[in-house]
Amino acid sequence: MSQPKHTLVIVESPAKARTLSKMLGRNYRIEASQGHVRDLPKSRLGIDPENDFELKYITIRGRGEILARIRKEAKNAKKVLLATDPDREGEAISWHLANILNIDPESNCRIEAHEITKSAVAVAVKNPRPVNMNLVDAQQARRALDRLVGYQISPILWKKVRKGLSAGRVQSVAARLIVDRENEINDFVPEEYWDIYAALKLKVGKKNVTFQAKLHRLNGKKADVTNQKQAEEAKKLIENADLTVSSVKLGQRKKSPAPPFTTSTLQQEAGRKLNFTSARTMQVVQTLYEGVDVPGEGLQGLVTYIRTDSVRVSNEALAMVRDYIPKTYGSEYMPAKPRVYKGRSTAQDAHEAIRPTSLSRTPESLKPALTRDQHLLYRLIYNRFVSSQMTDARYENMTILFDCPGATLRYYGENKVFAGFTAVYEEGTDDEDAIKPQALPTTEEGTIVKADEVTAEQRFTQPAARYTEASLIKALEENGIGRPSTYAPTIATIISRGYVSREKKRLYPTELGFIVTKVMTEYFPPIVDVDFTAQMETELDKVEEGDLEWKEVLRAFYPSFEEMLKEAETQMEKIEIKDEVSDVPCDKCGATMVYKNGRYGPFLACPNFPDCRNTKPILKYIGVPCPKCGGEVLEKISKRNRKFFGCEQYPDCDFVSWEKPLKDRCPKCGAYMTYKYRKKGDSLKICANETCRYHEPYQELEDE
Repeated sequence: MSQPKHTLVIVESPAKARTLSKMLGRNYRIEASQGHVRDLPKSRLGIDPENDFELKYITIRGRGEILARIRKEAKNAKKVLLATDPDREGEAISWHLANILNIDPESNCRIEAHEITKSAVAVAVKNPRPVNMNLVDAQQARRALDRLVGYQISPILWKKVRKGLSAGRVQSVAARLIVDRENEINDFVPEEYWDIYAALKLKVGKKNVTFQAKLHRLNGKKADVTNQKQAEEAKKLIENADLTVSSVKLGQRKKSPAPPFTTSTLQQEAGRKLNFTSARTMQVVQTLYEGVDVPGEGLQGLVTYIRTDSVRVSNEALAMVRDYIPKTYGSEYMPAKPRVYKGRSTAQDAHEAIRPTSLSRTPESLKPALTRDQHLLYRLIYNRFVSSQMTDARYENMTILFDCPGATLRYYGENKVFAGFTAVYEEGTDDEDAIKPQALPTTEEGTIVKADEVTAEQRFTQPAARYTEASLIKALEENGIGRPSTYAPTIATIISRGYVSREKKRLYPTELGFIVTKVMTEYFPPIVDVDFTAQMETELDKVEEGDLEWKEVLRAFYPSFEEMLKEAETQMEKIEIKDEVSDVPCDKCGATMVYKNGRYGPFLACPNFPDCRNTKPILKYIGVPCPKCGGEVLEKISKRNRKFFGCEQYPDCDFVSWEKPLKDRCPKCGAYMTYKYRKKGDSLKICANETCRYHEPYQELEDE
């Protein structure tokens, strides 16, 4: 009987399996486990606190065929290598597979590649190692904690509040942050203040250009104008006076590039610049990591591992980018030494930052091989990495003070004199009032100018802004809550459970979110406490580092938690939440339908359930006729949770658009126009005709 000649390599996803099959050749067989193959049972707790937290693992339903195929291939292979993802979850999957296949986890059976390229995979295959039990134990501790919290609080919420609710160790804190921010906004008392501006003509070259100077001081003190009477007095003071230039200060400012992406900063920036949700970002970047068919090269992983909190890059990557920058942009764009970035103190630093695997694969060269979303995200990652190793941008700035009796006005402006890294990439920001570079005026001390116009603008102090997905992820990371792989599913959960709604990118707590957060704060205060949750993450990191035994985490946590469960069970009163009534009649029994929330979001249901089981989807009309048939256009949500627009007459009419249609018609070709959101207030309406694409500024009204 002939000896087996091939090696079996087990990965998680079929896409990664296809990529490795092309790279490793005929001496290797690749199989995909399609994620976890064993887990705690869905129907019961699966943890025995009375028996030192013994975990009961079972084969996940639907994985039987996959495991049978893997067992058969393993039996016929000379060697089995476990090549699941290089993180806690991946390590745990490898450990489970080793147990199922009777492989000694302490043998050299585990390989990991931080990028799916031919060279990285070849190195990984030659350097197998044992399964890292510290990583496995950290995953088991997290899984057990999450199960103990979720499976024991949720039934209490079902009984006392409403069926279908859930609580979680990370999701409940995220919901609380949003609720606390809304309470802060509701409790905020705005204070009136006035800004006084003077329009002044100053020279730029040979031209007179109007600049705005702002009231800076009144009677030698910082200007503090709090009512209309004071504003009018200050305005008259400036209108009737000669303004003398009392100070002209020139300065320089440098701006350094942002580090390459971590998981959280990628999610934040994709939200700001591409309007992607965190879930959409992770879905797309996963495909870039696992492999894309590159013309002339075959399947290639385009970016390094995508679940990371590190800003570190390898020496090979630094050499690659420092060779690329001077050739592409010039030697003046490359600093004398490579930039070294310092990560957060809580970072695990297990992997490199997210970067392209090869700079020869430029975003433009790959555009034909990528989907629109893949191309947008790859370009973001590529440009961010290149810019992170470029020179500073340099600005010259000018501060001019204008004096008149009783008042001083101030002008500040800046101008970019060297683009540096901004020639490639500039980080997005949530600040709407950032200073825009401009040509600086020329003037000297002693020059007298008159104000062309003086304006007084009433303003009110504003509360902190509601969270977007980007700013919530930033807050979670800054507070040490969750880890790179948890942000997207956490946000998806609190939205799908109906605790939070997303409106124009902002996250609002629902009535249900307020109630559940109040209950959790009253009966389970540590679970929704930011510091406590962050401390639990620190302890999980200690388990990963081998400094803490994983069951010690559970032994310390559970006794007090068990007391909280008993108290909530006996003392919590039942809370009745009335369903919000719609204006839609039930077409089966005539009752007015109510809003319900299901696993796929809100829907309409008959209040006479179970006698009447009628339900309807919620139709969101946008008030625009269908460009094809004249019917009404609806806002819809795709299976990937992406907003799109389609005709109500579907399937009779197949009109569909990712961009929001408008009533307006293109003045050039007569096609319908669409709305294109941009962050800085310069949103556009664009012709839908791909050969025209005429566009002009457009401001969408709130009720649109």
